[in-house]
Amino acid sequence: MEFIILLYGATMLYLCFLIWKLFDQKRDQECYILDYQLYKPSDERKLGTECCGRIIERNKHLGLNEYKFLLKAVVNSGIGEETYAPSNVIEGREAAPTLNDGVKEMEEFFRDSIAKLLASSGISPSEIDVLVVNVSMFSAVPSLTSRIINRYKMREDIKAYNLTGMGCSASLISLDIIKNVFKSQKNKFAVLVTSESLSPNWYNGNDRSMILANCLFRSGGCVILLTNKRSFKHRAMMRLKCLVRTHHGAREDAYSCCNQKEDEEGRLGFYLGKNLPKAATRAFVDNLRVLSPKVLPTRELLRFMVVSLFRKVREICSLKSSSGGSSKSNNKSPLNFKTGIEHFCLHTGGKAVIDGVGMSLDLCEYELEPARMTLHRFGNTSASSLWYVLGYMEAKKRLMKGDRVLMISFGAGFKCNSCMWEVMKDLRDRPNVWDECIDDYPPESLANPFMEKFGWINDVQEATNFKLHGFLK
Repeated sequence: MEFIILLYGATMLYLCFLIWKLFDQKRDQECYILDYQLYKPSDERKLGTECCGRIIERNKHLGLNEYKFLLKAVVNSGIGEETYAPSNVIEGREAAPTLNDGVKEMEEFFRDSIAKLLASSGISPSEIDVLVVNVSMFSAVPSLTSRIINRYKMREDIKAYNLTGMGCSASLISLDIIKNVFKSQKNKFAVLVTSESLSPNWYNGNDRSMILANCLFRSGGCVILLTNKRSFKHRAMMRLKCLVRTHHGAREDAYSCCNQKEDEEGRLGFYLGKNLPKAATRAFVDNLRVLSPKVLPTRELLRFMVVSLFRKVREICSLKSSSGGSSKSNNKSPLNFKTGIEHFCLHTGGKAVIDGVGMSLDLCEYELEPARMTLHRFGNTSASSLWYVLGYMEAKKRLMKGDRVLMISFGAGFKCNSCMWEVMKDLRDRPNVWDECIDDYPPESLANPFMEKFGWINDVQEATNFKLHGFLK
């Protein structure tokens, strides 16, 4: 009898040990942000109204109709006058980019942001265990990861990942790689480097579906330091709670809606198709279907089930009582994401993207403000745009301990990725690239001066006698 009691006790103790071990291992699998640095290029690379006019004038393939299209696109883009372009575009060499232009653009970003990140965090390059770099439209040999490792003399056993072709959603894909490494390896530091190379990809033709990219994409980048060390939890800014990836590459229309290609004359650029909004909507809906149970409270999910059941019963009754007609479509999500999330970091793919996601999630102007202001100040910086939105929230002192932040990004392929962070401490008085201008945002008006300076183009009727060159002089 005593032996049975001892055996039973030992079994219970062993089960308790296994449960404790399971929870203890989970503590070593967390993903914390310790620091991040946003890139701010030099003022010489700013794209003001006059500079844009000179760049457009240099493109000899454009005519009056293309000028009118560009004017409408820029005026409605939501982008201001202080965004940044690559040096070769500012210098007038966008029609004949070189490999060195792309390398130089990336190395300027690396030298500035990675050095600042290591200095502010106090972490040595030799302590970095994982390095993930994502730059979609530029691939060099040696790789960009190798260039960083060489410059900062990182360890020989560092795990390096160099991602290309992932589009504007690449930073969350990189984050997913780091999260999975953290699950299998304890006490690691990781650096995530996200940017885009515009130097070799500035379009110099007249295809409208490819000219549009020149109006939206701008230079930028971000470097993030992450860890799963429990001893650094007290220093962490945010903790990753969940991450969801949706890929519609198997659908032909989604796959082909945006891609890097050459036009009929062989000029390289980035194509944005008319079916892009439809592809983005489908990917967004599928992503939210997986994300919502992970981030919303049980009461909201129960409310959704009851409301959905009630709507289906009402639709059945209405179909029986009426012989024809169709029900009105509603673009808003039936779920209230504000019950589980305080802040929304939206991809700054353009004014229409922000408006569309805001309408779907029923967000107010205050919640859309960080994305709109980021688009106005920095433009669409591709995969790094989410972090500029986060930087705006931090500069405005909106992020408090316990708050939850949802990031949503879209990318070629077609992909929609999202993740939710928990803020670990009040984030305030930490310098970032918004400091010099944060008091000026939001401005009274987001209208840019392009219509005021170039609106006369809409009054021109005779394309044969029209010259932009004379006006710019």
